[in-house]
Amino acid sequence: MSGSRSLRIALLMGGTSAERDVSLHTGEQVGRALEQRGHSVERIDTQDLGFIERLQTGAFDVAFVCLHGRFGEDGTIQGLLEILDLPYVGSGVLASALAMDKVASKHIFAGSELRTPASVSLEQMPADVGGITDALGTKLVVKPASEGSSVGMSIVHDASELLPALELAFRHGRIVLVEEYVAGVEVTVGVLGNDELTALPTLEVVPEHEFYDYESKYVPGMSKHIIPARVSENARQECQRTALEAHRALGCRGMSRSDMIVTDDGTVYLLEVNTIPGMTSTSLLPDSARAAGIEFPELCDSLVALALER
Repeated sequence: MSGSRSLRIALLMGGTSAERDVSLHTGEQVGRALEQRGHSVERIDTQDLGFIERLQTGAFDVAFVCLHGRFGEDGTIQGLLEILDLPYVGSGVLASALAMDKVASKHIFAGSELRTPASVSLEQMPADVGGITDALGTKLVVKPASEGSSVGMSIVHDASELLPALELAFRHGRIVLVEEYVAGVEVTVGVLGNDELTALPTLEVVPEHEFYDYESKYVPGMSKHIIPARVSENARQECQRTALEAHRALGCRGMSRSDMIVTDDGTVYLLEVNTIPGMTSTSLLPDSARAAGIEFPELCDSLVALALER
């Protein structure tokens, strides 16, 4: 907790990524929560580069980063805050960059013996998709390597759908990740802390669509959250262990949220780690924290305290 002291907080939101609207929504809700805890909050839209001067002259105690996607989650804004010597909520430059790059993070996970779906990465459209389907099967997941909120992501059901899915993904990024499709229960686990870590309860995501896409994430009623996840107790423990190990492997600080698939036999596959999870009314991390007895204003206040602790 940040204690009873009222802090001056720069709340960074909006920005220029494909997730700008979500960031604005997240920022507004976080801002209200922090004000409820007695803090002075200045909402700053980083779309206007004048925000840098505001950070330099605003006499802020801490920055709360509510930016999603590029220039928010990828280490760039974190690097700026480091230069300005302004404490900030969430992971540092390297962990942010690694988590945002799904190809790089998969290498880290493999080195930590964390199971992830088999995959290939592409820097250009392939002349022939046969090699991809031979290696990974015909049902696939295609996504840009460095986007969030399922932007540019597709589920491919047969080889005829692969090229259009790749074209869509390349419109959103220079590198595209193609993964084998792993069927199972979608589970997410939040982690809070710096040196001493706490894994939040497992949360099962049941989207209205085929997968947890942009609309499922941010439109009320388009997904259900079930806590704890409807998997075996062993699988729940493995999900929490995986989230903690992934958080440590990437060097995350403050918070993270790991997304996983649990197969029918209880095998856990780690998909990705989010270093700035959504904080809207439909978001996963606040729901998991609430199930652990941490209401939203307390969660936001705790994240500020963790930033200052560093």
